[in-house]
Amino acid sequence: MDHIKYLLAANEVARKARAAGNTPFGCVLVDENGNIVMEQGNAEKDLHDATAHAERTLASRASQTFSRDFLWKCTLYTTFEPCCMCTGAIYWANIGRIVYGLTEERLLELTGSDEKNPTFNISCRTIIAAGQKPIEILGPFPEISKAVEEVHAGYWNNGK
Repeated sequence: MDHIKYLLAANEVARKARAAGNTPFGCVLVDENGNIVMEQGNAEKDLHDATAHAERTLASRASQTFSRDFLWKCTLYTTFEPCCMCTGAIYWANIGRIVYGLTEERLLELTGSDEKNPTFNISCRTIIAAGQKPIEILGPFPEISKAVEEVHAGYWNNGK
């Protein structure tokens, strides 16, 4: 799989989410043949739901659309490392691989104390390790940091 290609596709979804007035996060679901079968940006404004993070919403939609066996062979590509809520949703949806662009730690550096994203300081690897499924996790990919951070430029209160 061309991880950079799919991470950049997720970043374009994040760009659309921001343009629609949502927080600038995005993800795509890729099947075992390399086809993007679903995409999702953050949709808290659109859905009037504070839990409508891109990854959680995609995991919910995917679990309603595809079989658990199909999802186990899929990869969720996301701009930033999924938070603990989203990681749990990916786990329960039975998506077999997570690939993220930038870390949750880097996200905290960008957002600071902005109330729109009071992010957790916990790695998705820690959450998955506490479960019973061998979900593969790949990331971060620093070569896309400039593109991802550009989508967030000027969005957060700390001005980064």
